Amino acid sequence: MLQVDQVISERLTTEVPLVREVAQYIISAGGKRLRPALLLLVSGAIQSQNPQRHALAAVVEFIHTATLLHDDVVDESTLRRGRETANERFGNAASVLVGDFLYSRAFQMMVDINNMRVMQVLSDATNVIAEGEVLQLMNMHDARIDEAAYLRVIRSKTAKLFEASARLAPILAGADARTEALCAQYGQALGTAFQVVDDVLDYEGSTDELGKNLGDDLREGKVTLPIICALRAGNEAQQTLIRRAIEEGDLAHLDAIRDIILQTGALDAARTSAHAEARRAINAAKQLPVNAYSAALLQLSAGLLERRS
Repeated sequence: MLQVDQVISERLTTEVPLVREVAQYIISAGGKRLRPALLLLVSGAIQSQNPQRHALAAVVEFIHTATLLHDDVVDESTLRRGRETANERFGNAASVLVGDFLYSRAFQMMVDINNMRVMQVLSDATNVIAEGEVLQLMNMHDARIDEAAYLRVIRSKTAKLFEASARLAPILAGADARTEALCAQYGQALGTAFQVVDDVLDYEGSTDELGKNLGDDLREGKVTLPIICALRAGNEAQQTLIRRAIEEGDLAHLDAIRDIILQTGALDAARTSAHAEARRAINAAKQLPVNAYSAALLQLSAGLLERRS
């Protein structure tokens, strides 16, 4: 990961000071770096030490960071990882344009790697992520969204880059189709579980733990799995209160809605879904070679369910 950070630092070079300042601001915010770490762990698990893995891990992080910059503008977010979002600090225009810079820099680096399968996987993933963001935008303030529609969004906007990160390792290694499919399955399941847990924490965690404002999903009109489960299990009065909050983006009854989510067992139901995805990831990782890296992949799947931030 130190080598990945070195690549990130080297490839953020630009003669435009504002681009450098905004990009460094968000990349240095202390994120989990899960996607590049996943690429490196999967490489180790399949016993590959391809020298291009660090550059490709940096590409994945640039794509992820670009999506964060754009997401925060769309969502009008003010807090990420415990500090001001880039759009809050530098303005929407700078955030969008620096996001574009990071996307284009990522594609420059892909060209340098000179592997058409790598380019295909990452360009497809980037396109699917954009589709997922638009789908989520279309679903805003719509209390009729069901679990299938919710999963379609998170598998596009979140799990797809996890899947691509895990798939890239066997592609670089020239591994067989079965190994590539197992790695991709692991990444998709891990990414899905990660997002479900993230959505649970929006109603269960605290601002200090999460580094973002609680209730942001409700304010933005996002129908996430805890809300879907609460609507399914709640009585008529509870359903009416939740629907009104979603449709109006009203935080006035946030505490009451959090109580309903707890009373109806919605958080437990959502966590059960996350557990099922984590088990799917574990099953895939167990079919990879047994070594310290595949053990770490198993630990990552299990530990994800305990995360508080």
